[in-house]
Amino acid sequence: MTIDEEELVAAAREAAAQAYAPYSNFAVGAALLFEDGAIVTGANVENASYGLALCAETVATGKAMAEGRRGGLVAVAVTGPGTDPITPCGRCRQVLNELAALGRSDPVVLCVGPGEVRRMKLSELLPAAFGPASLG
Repeated sequence: MTIDEEELVAAAREAAAQAYAPYSNFAVGAALLFEDGAIVTGANVENASYGLALCAETVATGKAMAEGRRGGLVAVAVTGPGTDPITPCGRCRQVLNELAALGRSDPVVLCVGPGEVRRMKLSELLPAAFGPASLG
């Protein structure tokens, strides 16, 4: 599958516009691309109890799983404010790895900044990951 990076980044940016980030003012959007061409998006959702905040990648993964998607993850785009490209946090790397492992994929992660897109495989962001195969 050919990845339309511009479309995926645009979807992540549109998602970021829907973020609920009243405490940090750090609106993040994520877009997940699947083998069938579907794009599932998410935005961060903060909470007054800071530890209960949800990251954009986790929201998007939860939406995808709720739609019955198990694997097939081809690419991820993550965008937010600031001057540097945004990378998924450790928790989000693990959550994305679970979804990717279900389809035995190693998606490209587009870490988007205002003037730069860094492209990395998920396995580069989370080497020696713990996943479903680690339990059996």
